[in-house]
Amino acid sequence: MDIRQLARGTVEWSRIERVVHTLADRYGREEVRVEFLEADNWLSTPCVIDDEWFVKIVSRQNALVHALLTTGRNVGAVSSGTGGFFDRFDTPREMVEHEYEATRRMRKIGVNAPRPIDAFEVNGLGVLVLEYLPAFESLEDVSDAAVADRAPELFEMLSILHEHGLAHGDLRDENILFCDGELYFIDATSVHEDRVAETTAYDLACALAVLEPRIGARDAVYAASTAYDPNALLSARRFLDFVRLRPDHEFDSTTLRSELEKAADLGRR
Repeated sequence: MDIRQLARGTVEWSRIERVVHTLADRYGREEVRVEFLEADNWLSTPCVIDDEWFVKIVSRQNALVHALLTTGRNVGAVSSGTGGFFDRFDTPREMVEHEYEATRRMRKIGVNAPRPIDAFEVNGLGVLVLEYLPAFESLEDVSDAAVADRAPELFEMLSILHEHGLAHGDLRDENILFCDGELYFIDATSVHEDRVAETTAYDLACALAVLEPRIGARDAVYAASTAYDPNALLSARRFLDFVRLRPDHEFDSTTLRSELEKAADLGRR
């Protein structure tokens, strides 16, 4: 068993069966078809019900891993010169209720996200039910040309979050989906709502880190400049080294920092 399997833990089949029976009862189905997804996910066991609902089953082990990751992210934020701004959740129910609410708020302000359907607890497990997007691709599976074409739209969506005092907090290519020609955000984490400047800068740094290997630093920064002013672009620099340490981001932070400085200088002239 590798470290990710050990960290995520395994939910006993009897407990999963109870979740599935509960879902069938809640939605008036005599039986349901379950498809478990092959996902390298530390924080839940994901499955699809009747090709209609995307379900995350969250265990106490998942909640513990979330708490440890949050502590590490807050240490990284401190190392970047700010206080920690990531919120932690201590129970599976808190985790799914947060994601339900975050997804609801994104949709309310006009940002594409799967429709949230339910969040509840069964036998100590948190259960989140979302609309299933059957024909989606994550950003990593989309061509570089398509990524370049939609990069300004990605920053426009992000700017809408920030204009409403929200943030994503965990932007990476697995959390950006293409479906029916539209971009969607998923898996937003929780950040302090009174730290808008820092969380905006962090989200920007993450988005640029996602795009730089795909379309180059210059084009990534140009796309960001269509939605953010020079000061916002410069603020992302402080988090680049922190983001570079994350195992889910590989990018040229030196070149990206240089392009941010050039773009900010040009934008002020």
